Amino acid sequence: MPQKSKYSDAQFDQLTQDLIAVLEKHQAGRDLSLMALGNLVTNVFNHQVAPQNRQAMAEQFSQILLKSIDTNQAAHKE
Repeated sequence: MPQKSKYSDAQFDQLTQDLIAVLEKHQAGRDLSLMALGNLVTNVFNHQVAPQNRQAMAEQFSQILLKSIDTNQAAHKE
C-alpha cells in the first residue's frame, strides 16, 4: 500500500526541480552532484535528526535509495 505523504506532489516536485536546476546551473557532473547531495543529506541528518535516531534513519534511507535506483544495466549505459 502506498504511503501518504504530508507534502503535496506539487511541493515535492518543485523542490526536486529546484535542486536539479542548481546542479545544472553549476554544470555539476555526476561526481560533484553526488558529493554535494551527500553533504546535503549528511547535514540534514546531523542538524534535523536526533542523535539517537541517526543511525537507524540513515540505514533506512540507504535501503530506500538502493531500492529506488534502476539496476537494469541495459537501461542506462555510461
